[in-house]
Amino acid sequence: MSRHRIVVLLFDQVLPLDFAIPMHVFAREAPAFYDVTTATVDGRPVAAAGGLRLTPDGDLHALRSADTVVIPGYADAVNTMLDAVTLGALRAAAGRGARMVSICSGAFALAQAGLLRRRPATTHWALCAELARQFPDTAVDPAALFVDDGTVLTSGGVLAGVDLALHILRRDLGPAVANQVARRIVAPPQREGDQAQFVESAPVPPGDDPIAAAQQWMLAVLDRPVTVAQMAAHARLSPRQFHRRFVDRTQLTPLVWLHRQRIARTKELLETTSLTVQAIATRVGLGTSANLRQHFRRAMSISPTRHRRLFTHGGARRP
Repeated sequence: MSRHRIVVLLFDQVLPLDFAIPMHVFAREAPAFYDVTTATVDGRPVAAAGGLRLTPDGDLHALRSADTVVIPGYADAVNTMLDAVTLGALRAAAGRGARMVSICSGAFALAQAGLLRRRPATTHWALCAELARQFPDTAVDPAALFVDDGTVLTSGGVLAGVDLALHILRRDLGPAVANQVARRIVAPPQREGDQAQFVESAPVPPGDDPIAAAQQWMLAVLDRPVTVAQMAAHARLSPRQFHRRFVDRTQLTPLVWLHRQRIARTKELLETTSLTVQAIATRVGLGTSANLRQHFRRAMSISPTRHRRLFTHGGARRP
């Protein structure tokens, strides 16, 4: 049986850990099943973020025979416009049926090639809003560890790439092989793609424009029930104007944004205090401990108690 051919496409300032994930998981841990090679746009060495230089096995021509193309993240991907030849090579690979995979900010390369159009996708949580802004026809999920949309797979930041690589192993070779590799690399054998990335809450934009002012006010009254009409009144806009401008700014509806801030504040209190779940529920405006547990598990795929154990050592402190 011929080995599945994976080409790892390296762009300038490739992130070292993102590049190492497919090389380790597929080339080192499963060489009997995968033939893994590297490529750059012109076949010349590229700089890795942090100072290394990487010498590839080939150039874009390697994509012509790839069964899977993996694009690791690269620095400043949000501002890097890839050339037409590179984008054409990505589209051609996808067009003949190659599986297209990105790790972290590598999703921007797939998006520029038009391969995420009308598809669900993810990237590092800190880049999701920009991916959604630049490519509004992509359904960006900022919480997912990875998204498997058949022939196009994307992952969140850095170590979420490990979860995606193990998922691919499981899909290609079955759970026994994937679990064996997971044990060898000391990784959880399976984290589902819809388990949330552990993200920091985004800072609220400073300033006195209506949307920023409303966001700041919403955070100040997080423990109270808040309606869109109240938000709009605080911004001195009609509810319709406020809703439209808020979505344009954040790619989220006001109520979804507010709910995410409640979850983010819950995480902060779980990690930094020893408050009870009921006390936290009161502080973040979720009412009861049962309600908080339900919403937290839905958002993070783990319980509040489990989250606290993962992120504290020796118990959290009481404020």
